[in-house]
Amino acid sequence: MIQRVSVFLLLFALLPGVALGSALRVSPPSDLNARNYVVMDAQSGAILAEREGDQRVEPASLTKIMTAYMVFRELQEGKLSLDEEVEVSERAWRTGMRGASRMFIEVGRKVTVEDLLRGMIVQSGNDACVALAERVAGTEGAFVDLMNAQARALGMHDTRFQNSHGLPSEADQYTSARDISTLMQALVNDFPEYYGYYAERSFTYNGISQSNRNLLLWRDDSVDGGKTGWTSSAGYNLVSSAKRDDMRLVVAVMGIEASSHEQGGRMRANESQALYNWAFRQFETHRVYEAGEPLTEARVWKGEAKSVPLGLTEPFYVSIPRGGYEQMQAQTEMDRLLEAPIQQGAGYGELKLVLGDEVVATRPLVALEAVEEGGLVRQLMDGAWLWIRY
Repeated sequence: MIQRVSVFLLLFALLPGVALGSALRVSPPSDLNARNYVVMDAQSGAILAEREGDQRVEPASLTKIMTAYMVFRELQEGKLSLDEEVEVSERAWRTGMRGASRMFIEVGRKVTVEDLLRGMIVQSGNDACVALAERVAGTEGAFVDLMNAQARALGMHDTRFQNSHGLPSEADQYTSARDISTLMQALVNDFPEYYGYYAERSFTYNGISQSNRNLLLWRDDSVDGGKTGWTSSAGYNLVSSAKRDDMRLVVAVMGIEASSHEQGGRMRANESQALYNWAFRQFETHRVYEAGEPLTEARVWKGEAKSVPLGLTEPFYVSIPRGGYEQMQAQTEMDRLLEAPIQQGAGYGELKLVLGDEVVATRPLVALEAVEEGGLVRQLMDGAWLWIRY
């Protein structure tokens, strides 16, 4: 049970995507070869470790995570069904012929959405990506516009897609380890009913069986999904997710150089595993408050009510070094006098999170209820009191 006091609240959290403060940082493994990596807590969004996490790099097949995200959204909204059949276009078939990864669909053949999803996720089929993109948006180009709009909505500011699969393009396409971790976090959290496809170790279509290239699925039972990627210029990439007890992490490793596909696949799995083992040992996650739970009250002047409860708009998760929870404090500050009308959901203060002398993060406090203007007597009495006091 977290104790509350009038000015300080014994709790801690991080804004999504914000790195831990220096006082909380624990050094990750130093002998990794990945050019870029990010370790993210999937619940709080805290970045537990990174190396060049914002550097723009080629996405390769990690692009397919966004393609899956868009298709999952269509399924969730009822605009698409898993058993719907999609006719394969010549463009989709030819895309499969261009790249090393394909599910071997054939022109004019009808394939279910579920098979196309599994062909894209498990087999990394470039042909499946185009077939799905054309079904959702009419053309791949229109689908890419939707992908980029979704990237902006998720705050992926260092990402630009040019196709649905990640094969090399004449126009610039890029992402970052931070952005692709943000995307994987969103996919896991937003579509739990479809995320299970990423745990499948193999898929057979058209008489051809192919294995998932994510070697962690065979090594670590806590790893339940992820996507690999490779081009000669991007190197070997892997973004994955794992859950141990009540803590879920996302790890992205990118830009690994290797002399063969076998070595590259092994190295990206090894380095991801090292980061998981380190982060699960060093950190813990707590859900300390629910959305809408009153955390404090603020005085309201000239209103029907004399006070308003303040709280948070989202569940409050904590990512902290193990054993440090009781040391965390957060100061509540009101940024102005509150005069009615008070709008429900509007911000009227903040939590300033403190560890020692260091402010590690802030989060807005919002009004959990609306307060309308009071009657004439209340207006006059409070107005006079404010004039005397201030």
